[in-house]
Amino acid sequence: MKLGVAARVAARCGLPEKGVDGCVRLLSEGNTVPFIARYRKEATGGLDETAIRRVQEALEYVTALDDRKKTVLAAIEKAGRLTDELRRLIEECEDRQELEDLYLPFKQKKSTRADAARKAGLEPLARIILGLEPCPAGARLAIAQRFVRAVEGASADSPEAALAGARDIVAEVVATNPPVRRAVRDLAGSTGRICSARKRGAGEEEAAQFADYFERSERVADIPAHRILAMLRGETAGALSVKVEVPERRALALIQSPFFRRVPSLFTQDFEAATEDGFTRLLWPSVERELLGQLKERADRSSVAVFEENLRSLLMEPPARGKRVLGIDPGFRNGCKLAVVDDTGKVLGAGVIYPHPPQENADEAKRRLVELCLRHRFDVAGVGDGTAHRETMAFVATVAWPTPVAVTPVREAGASVYSASEVAVAELPELDVTLRGAVSIARRYQDPLAELVKIEPKSIGVGQYQHDVDQGLLESGLSAVVEECVNRVGVELNTASPALLSHVAGIGPTTARAIVAHRDSKGPFRNRAALLKVAGIGPARFLQCAGFLRIPEGVDVLDRTGIHPERYEAVGRAARAVGLAASDLLGNPTHLSRLKQQVTATALGLGVETWSDILAELERPGRDPRGERKEFRFSDRVHALEDLEVGMVLPGRVNSVTDFGAFVDIGVHRDGLVHVSRMADRRVSSPFEVCRPGMVVTVKVVEVDRKRGRIGLSMKPSEVGGTG
Repeated sequence: MKLGVAARVAARCGLPEKGVDGCVRLLSEGNTVPFIARYRKEATGGLDETAIRRVQEALEYVTALDDRKKTVLAAIEKAGRLTDELRRLIEECEDRQELEDLYLPFKQKKSTRADAARKAGLEPLARIILGLEPCPAGARLAIAQRFVRAVEGASADSPEAALAGARDIVAEVVATNPPVRRAVRDLAGSTGRICSARKRGAGEEEAAQFADYFERSERVADIPAHRILAMLRGETAGALSVKVEVPERRALALIQSPFFRRVPSLFTQDFEAATEDGFTRLLWPSVERELLGQLKERADRSSVAVFEENLRSLLMEPPARGKRVLGIDPGFRNGCKLAVVDDTGKVLGAGVIYPHPPQENADEAKRRLVELCLRHRFDVAGVGDGTAHRETMAFVATVAWPTPVAVTPVREAGASVYSASEVAVAELPELDVTLRGAVSIARRYQDPLAELVKIEPKSIGVGQYQHDVDQGLLESGLSAVVEECVNRVGVELNTASPALLSHVAGIGPTTARAIVAHRDSKGPFRNRAALLKVAGIGPARFLQCAGFLRIPEGVDVLDRTGIHPERYEAVGRAARAVGLAASDLLGNPTHLSRLKQQVTATALGLGVETWSDILAELERPGRDPRGERKEFRFSDRVHALEDLEVGMVLPGRVNSVTDFGAFVDIGVHRDGLVHVSRMADRRVSSPFEVCRPGMVVTVKVVEVDRKRGRIGLSMKPSEVGGTG
């Protein structure tokens, strides 16, 4: 029985069919993932954005599979070889690889040895060897003699040649048999091993990077993503050779078992030779390529999922609103670039100081900093964590500030990319490219999300070896995370940059520019409904984006909340039912308590989830889900790798997380690794159970390899002196 699309998608996702059915319908109608997740919970059974994106991906897979089925059926039917049973198998197939297996025997391909044998009239002999035709009486060579003939372009001029050609046909038949291919593929997946070895002729420099992978062998079923990618990276670099090994005897037994019952004993040796040839020459090279491709895809997806979690953590770092900030982009030869921004991110002043060799003028640098502080009264000095970071932090700590100034490190990954971007040129046309990075650092301290969306996600520093994974998968995954975070936090309509607005559900770059142009020419938006006057925003686009846009000073108090305009009328009715106006409800626990007691979702014609979300927004209007910012300082005891000693306990900040551990910045210009086995005094399945990028942690130095520049750290409470 053929299942409906929603049932098939639900089966692929492992999600309830009812919620998937609503999700598929909403996606097919053109609704965005953030809108569905936030405002259509009743229709999806409360699926979150991650689940909805899984549904979206599965829907795309099923749609593409159905299109491919049509192509395959048409091709086989055109060749006159489509049977009712084959049609049924194709139509019921739910796996792209299995579909290609079904199509393989009928697929047009380059001329093969089996094709030449068929042309020489040897297919009947091959069928006899396979037991598909009755075996004639007589000796083996005598039977083969009957097929000795020559035709133009092909020949079987002896019994031995005839048997060789027939074996070629048998080899191809076996190698393209769908159940056989599936059995070998399953065997490889369960018992196969992926092996790497140093490649002959590999240069010493290339080989040195992959020394850990010389003569390495791991089970296909168990190998983690980072090691698959490392092996394949070594192969691409010419340092390693990579292959998959499978128990050949077991594989041959799997291949031969479906046929052995009917193979005439007269031709047993021919059959065994043909199947062995079919395995080694045709089937296994094909399956090995498929398997390596599947391993790469699995590793890509696993790695991209890790990169997504890293990016999500970085984008959701708490902001520091209401502060004037001095951004410092540190450097040695070219000096430290400075930029002061007010509490809205507007640039107040900029310049360069030279506190370090070779152009050291520390006294002048201090004078310039004090002068800037007197002029602009900034609260915080945020120092980028790149080159010369610790030296600059130490220098800034010696400045006699005229007013209190907090000094703190700020992640600067991607700041240089922003500096030369079109976005930076448009925002800061009057500033030199070298100073724009300091502006970005200052603004990142104030609002990481608003600033980081201006940079391509891959440039933010969300993990190692991003270039190893499928770039399309990486880009779509990271873009989805940016969209998710922007819409989860919400955007202030009258102050947001075009870059930030472009990530709001349903808007995009063109409409974002139109919104800013309208804002510049007509003045601030007074309510959400005014968005409908912007070119390119009609009712459908307004429906998707309006709930994620905030107007803190709007004429309608609900415009400062995450309540969607389509629910304003219901909120008004609810307020009137308890003798109040909607404005009386915001942030008033007493009034909200009355509302909860006297008004139900059913009475308003709303779903329980929607009403619950509305009450949460009324209780805490304009709530920022990112929490409060915590300041951080590195230890003054260490500044470089040479300062580290095993046993030191130091503060650190998690820079990125992988599937095997976390890289922690302890202030020595090189991140240390906390292996997953050293993250807690219990077994940790995923490092994300324990830490996330941006988290401040306490670590113990357990290894220092100065030659290779490697630092081993531990976060175990029993080792760092904590409890847990």
